[in-house]
This record gives sequence, structure tokens and C-alpha cells, in this order.
Amino acid sequence: MIFEKRTYRVTAGKAPEFLKLYEAEGLGIITKYATLNGCWTTDSGPLNSVVFLWSYEDYGHRSQQRAKLAADPEWQAFVPKILPYLDYQESVFLLPAAFSPL
Repeated sequence: MIFEKRTYRVTAGKAPEFLKLYEAEGLGIITKYATLNGCWTTDSGPLNSVVFLWSYEDYGHRSQQRAKLAADPEWQAFVPKILPYLDYQESVFLLPAAFSPL
């Protein structure tokens, strides 16, 4: 199992709008391809950030699922709607320690 922490820094003051749009239009699409383990907004550190934690079986599964997502016409139509909100993106892969509850 691998986890992908995706952080999006959104234009100041736009996080609530971004999250509303993502939940209404994007979440149902992406969750066909990845498991959402959590979503947070930041209250310290880099502000105006939204952090998603997604899980996949392994790197190969993640690559396959991301390719399917990228080819999905619904996702292709959705992405241009969120791009104006994004100032920065970061993707970090996390491997759980043997004692990790996730």
C-alpha cells in the first residue's frame, strides 16, 4: 500500500470555493480511480492549502489508475474548472511503517 499526499495551494480566500466545486463535480470522478483517506485545509504552515491523502495498492496501481483518470472525459472537462484556483501543487508518496494504523 502506498499513500499519495497531494497538496494544492489555492489563491488566498478561495479555498472554500475550491472545495465546494471539487466536492460537487470532481470527487465523484476521481474516487472511481483512487481511495480518498482524508482531505484537510491548513491552519498553520503554508496557508491557503488543501491536502488530500489518496491510497493505492502500489506504484503500478497508482500509475494505471492515474492514466485511467487522465483519459476520463469527465475529468478532462473538470480540470480546467479548478486550474484557476491553483497557485502550486505538490505530490509526495508515503510508505507506511509496519506499525502504522493506515
